[in-house]
Amino acid sequence: MNFKKNKGFTIIELLVVIAIISVLSSIVLVNVTQYINKSKDAAIKGNLATMLTNAAVYFEATPAGTGATYVATAQVTAAEAAINTAGGTAAHYGNTTTQAWCACSPEKVTSTTVFCVDSTGTKKETASTTCATQCVTPATGACL
Repeated sequence: MNFKKNKGFTIIELLVVIAIISVLSSIVLVNVTQYINKSKDAAIKGNLATMLTNAAVYFEATPAGTGATYVATAQVTAAEAAINTAGGTAAHYGNTTTQAWCACSPEKVTSTTVFCVDSTGTKKETASTTCATQCVTPATGACL
């Protein structure tokens, strides 16, 4: 008798392989998402730091009280657009007389922290859920 043996995988073996692949892919997906959010936080912090640098250049050319507030300049709106593209929510506050200003954005990885920069040169990360609670009155333009 010549029996032909079927060679191949059983349905159980295929299901086990699919289960292992799905577990591994879910682990990778969680880690990749976390790294993407960390890169977005870095972009948010970088753009807020750029606002601070641009402010120094702006005030070198435009002394306080001699023009529009810094937060109304193209440099701020461009940085805000980049922050919003990175998934943040840029908020800024300014005073036209004193040129004091404050800007911040919530972070992506830890939704209970915001990154804040202000006209005094402060750059800091603070536990808060909104920027409005971090930037004090526009007259002083400082991060809490």
